Amino acid sequence: MLSQTNRYGLFMFLSVFDVFKIGIGPSSSHTVGPMVAAARFLDMARTAALPSTGRLTVTLHGSLAFTGKGHGTDRAVILGLAGEKPQTMDPDRVEDVLRHMAERGSLVLTPDHHLAFNPAHDVIFDFGPALKGHANGMVFRILDDDNNTLLSETYFSIGGGFVQTEQERTQSLAAGKAERPAVAVPYPFRTAAEMLEMGQRAGLTIAAMKRANELVSQSPEELDANLDRIWNAMRDCMNRGLTLTGTLPGGLRIKRRAAEIHDKLKQEQGNNAIQPHRLMDWLSVYAMAVNEENAAGGRVVTAPTNGAAGVIPATIRYYLDHCLGADHAGIRTFLLAAAAIGGLIKHNASISGAEVGCQGEVGSASAMAAAGLCAALGGNNEQVENAAEIALEHHLGMTCDPVGGLVQVPCIERNAFGAVKAVTAASLALRGDGTHFVPLDTCVETMRQTGLDMSERYKETSTGGLAVNVVEC
Repeated sequence: MLSQTNRYGLFMFLSVFDVFKIGIGPSSSHTVGPMVAAARFLDMARTAALPSTGRLTVTLHGSLAFTGKGHGTDRAVILGLAGEKPQTMDPDRVEDVLRHMAERGSLVLTPDHHLAFNPAHDVIFDFGPALKGHANGMVFRILDDDNNTLLSETYFSIGGGFVQTEQERTQSLAAGKAERPAVAVPYPFRTAAEMLEMGQRAGLTIAAMKRANELVSQSPEELDANLDRIWNAMRDCMNRGLTLTGTLPGGLRIKRRAAEIHDKLKQEQGNNAIQPHRLMDWLSVYAMAVNEENAAGGRVVTAPTNGAAGVIPATIRYYLDHCLGADHAGIRTFLLAAAAIGGLIKHNASISGAEVGCQGEVGSASAMAAAGLCAALGGNNEQVENAAEIALEHHLGMTCDPVGGLVQVPCIERNAFGAVKAVTAASLALRGDGTHFVPLDTCVETMRQTGLDMSERYKETSTGGLAVNVVEC
């Protein structure tokens, strides 16, 4: 095993800030990823030798086609082609940018080179078989006046806002699913078993090891500031969701409920006659507030995806508001430990609902939140790993079947339940000594296998489950 003091291992490192990324709703794979892909293709086109005229088209495949309208994938592609980036896009400007792109009918490669682009016709939904590389595939093409292809690239949105070209996808699968270049870090754990062994040898917590890995590329002050920036974005999203009312977009006429529930909870404070399970209502409303904001296309943090964005912020807020001894340092510990678990799940299985169902989204988020809460409350490494395993185990087999292709039903409430399970898992783990029957690595591998066995109808295509059994009125 590599030691901390004199040897660093080359490691396909997934940073905290790869796991937690600021973007806009409603979906990291359907909104954030396509925006990133569009920007990448424009960069590629700007360096290519192209004639002065041409037309750009984008074809969406698989889940991006079947639930793309509900998830706003076509809108995300247009925003990306307009030069917008998920981390800086102002949600209040979205409609203006889309309207401008539709009116202009072209996009700018360089000041002297424009491509024809009609958003209404040139973003194409292909409802045939998905591309072989991943369920979330898209093909960007530049065509000449005779419809001959001048330049093309295939991208896959693999969950959490991560994007790969077809070649990168092939290479990463061959190299063990890494999405980042090899980085020298002091604690290059690839499995939970390695993580526990390294922690025992070094005498460090999981959060401390993750922190040491992050400090390879940034100063302690920068790391703390970046962690605070992530929490601040989560908190701001939650606070906004706790104040807004009205109906969510998309046609289902789903009412925002978080603000009303939050107001009632505040009115009940100090009433000793209220049932003790009201504490779970606080936890649930925190998660619902985030995911109502996500459903409305607001600014959220992938944690590890947009569809599961409410679980971790809700659990952190629960920690701050309801746990004895909670402090700001505990939030940083929470995020570091959660990211360590999220990295393991992503590397060894998937966080993509289109790949493994909602067990990979809300299930992963719940495992991360359970680990983070357990770490923030002083749990040892074995207890943290146990907390993650408990939470993930009880999401195994969960399908992704959004009604109307929208990240609303059952997604909003599902985040509330993911947060409740996370707190329960952390509590159970803290009541024990860390020994348990099913290792986290086994649970992660089981989730991967379950995802492979799961019908495509239950993997974010809205062709099975609630999505076909609920009558849309």
